[in-house]
Amino acid sequence: MNGAQDLGGQMGFGPIEIEENEPNFHAKWEERAFALTLAMGMTSSWNIDTSRHARETLHPVDYLSSSYYEIWTKGLEKLLLNAGLVSAEELKAGAALGPAAPVKRIAKAEDVATILAKGGPADRPQTQPARFKVGDKVRTKRMHPEGHTRLPRYARDCIGVIEAVHGVHVFPDSNAAGKGEAPTWLYNVTFRGTDVWGEDSDPTLTLQIDLWEPYLDLA
Repeated sequence: MNGAQDLGGQMGFGPIEIEENEPNFHAKWEERAFALTLAMGMTSSWNIDTSRHARETLHPVDYLSSSYYEIWTKGLEKLLLNAGLVSAEELKAGAALGPAAPVKRIAKAEDVATILAKGGPADRPQTQPARFKVGDKVRTKRMHPEGHTRLPRYARDCIGVIEAVHGVHVFPDSNAAGKGEAPTWLYNVTFRGTDVWGEDSDPTLTLQIDLWEPYLDLA
């Protein structure tokens, strides 16, 4: 979707400030927000693409005025509501008002390290040949989906070159919408800055994006 999270090329936000020796968290509540999001993700009540879509569908004013982990917390609240695991009244009260809803899995503390080390691989077996190969010139599709997509708005209808073929992976657009994994080929595509942002862009700039096959056509 074209949401507030898609900031590439947007003006008025200033430079990205790099904090030297930046800690993982700046406050204890951020640690808790991170832990809660991971713990609820481990219940298998939704998938990672659904989780991303919950955050990016926050109202733009709310999204842009929130810190990183505030966005995570607000996205988690949406996921919990949509899954029927909490009610709006419980969120407002900050406490359970009835019996806990069942979930598919509960991660115990002693199992978390193993679960995190295992990760959530998104690569899948190949069932059909790739359409593109390294060196192919491709054009990204011009699209404005209402659902989740990993094709940034600023990189649509742009010409790039296939830099690498990553194999077959879960297709986020389908997975986030609850339509199945729909595994498809994933490529690394290199773009020139001037082909993305025009002649005003730095002519020495290049941009690499991992993109799924449905986003691409031969140029």
